[in-house]
Amino acid sequence: MPLSATLAAAHFTQLRPRLVAFARLQLRDATAAEDAVQETLLTAFEKSATFEGRSEFETWVFGILKYKILDQLRQQRRQGTWQPLGQDLDDDTLDRLFQQDGHWQSAARPSHWGEPEQILENQRFWQVFDACLISLPESIARVFTLRELMGLSTTDICKEIGITETNCWVILHRARLRLRECLDHGWLN
Repeated sequence: MPLSATLAAAHFTQLRPRLVAFARLQLRDATAAEDAVQETLLTAFEKSATFEGRSEFETWVFGILKYKILDQLRQQRRQGTWQPLGQDLDDDTLDRLFQQDGHWQSAARPSHWGEPEQILENQRFWQVFDACLISLPESIARVFTLRELMGLSTTDICKEIGITETNCWVILHRARLRLRECLDHGWLN
């Protein structure tokens, strides 16, 4: 069912801070993030009458933002302002978590967090998750958010940012390890 302009505007007001936070995380540039969000809100507002409710309104708006972010990344690449992934992927996390033979370090074994459904409904968990995601190095955060939050395939990620598929999987693995470690410290302690 189409949304009224008043209802859409109310949704946009609520969504805007989350859209900006997500765009900043991906683009790592406040001005570019604001531009992407403004374009997203304008597009969503102009097309709100055509929203049919086949998904949540928020999901629909974030889908628009996803394409605006990809457009920004492509534009940065064309203008020469895009920064490719650096080589800041050190092995510190792997050394802290795993022994030479690949087994977990005793102190680094994953902790039990509780029931997944309950955790995902807990606002504190998401606050810690956001803080952990923001603390990731830029290159790792970019690949992780493209894959896990924006839903791009590894093939598309590799094409967009110019890395090999093997490198993409390594980066995703390291992102998950760092997030798990951060969540263990921030969520459970």
